[in-house]
Amino acid sequence: MEISNTVIVITGGARIGQEVALSLARDGAKGFFLTYLTSQTIMEELACQLRGLGAKVIVKKVNTTIETEVEQAVKVILKEFGRIDVLINMASTYIVRKKETLKLQDWIDDYSNNATNTFLFMNKIAPIMRKQGQGRIINFVDWTAASRRTEYQGYSAYYAAKQAVIGLTEAFALEYAPEILINSIAPGPIIPPPDLSAELITQTATKTPLKRWGGGAEIAKAVKFFIRTNFVTGECLRVDGGRHLV
Repeated sequence: MEISNTVIVITGGARIGQEVALSLARDGAKGFFLTYLTSQTIMEELACQLRGLGAKVIVKKVNTTIETEVEQAVKVILKEFGRIDVLINMASTYIVRKKETLKLQDWIDDYSNNATNTFLFMNKIAPIMRKQGQGRIINFVDWTAASRRTEYQGYSAYYAAKQAVIGLTEAFALEYAPEILINSIAPGPIIPPPDLSAELITQTATKTPLKRWGGGAEIAKAVKFFIRTNFVTGECLRVDGGRHLV
């Protein structure tokens, strides 16, 4: 699929998603539907940048774990754009949970925000893409899940949810072939979290075989590969600078 003139849906792209969206707009994508839950200012600023590149943009607050809100979002997309070419599921949470105080509701919340939300958008949009005759879905997971490595403590539900998304990607890729190509991306050290200390930023880079943080542009390259390819589906690509090797 060519990127030019496509309609792109991006859920929760407040950090890495900004670079992804701008890169796609520079390559000619003409329609963007961006969701947020708490990052309205960031997404509105991104929308201004995208409009400056000639794209039509709609920004909407959507709780991606609530089916009715997802259904309403899809209705808006079809009303405003008439079609959906690419779905990029990036909405996620990353909350440390102490095992001694982990509650069932913590598990449910983490799983909902990292797996159920992806299922909801895929389940609503994939049938639309099939009727169109083509489409691309790209889900975001984590290098730890893709590598079967519980590298960090306190993220049991997050880790399990991201592994579930990998399985969901494979299952939907089979069920919706050949019209829709569905893949996932597993980022490693791409952009340091805002609350990460300088010491830990350096330590992470040192531990990564390529000795640096990747930057959002590397994720944008992977996204564009999965949009343009016509013969890759059901795959999970680690973009982690070799982090999974050590």
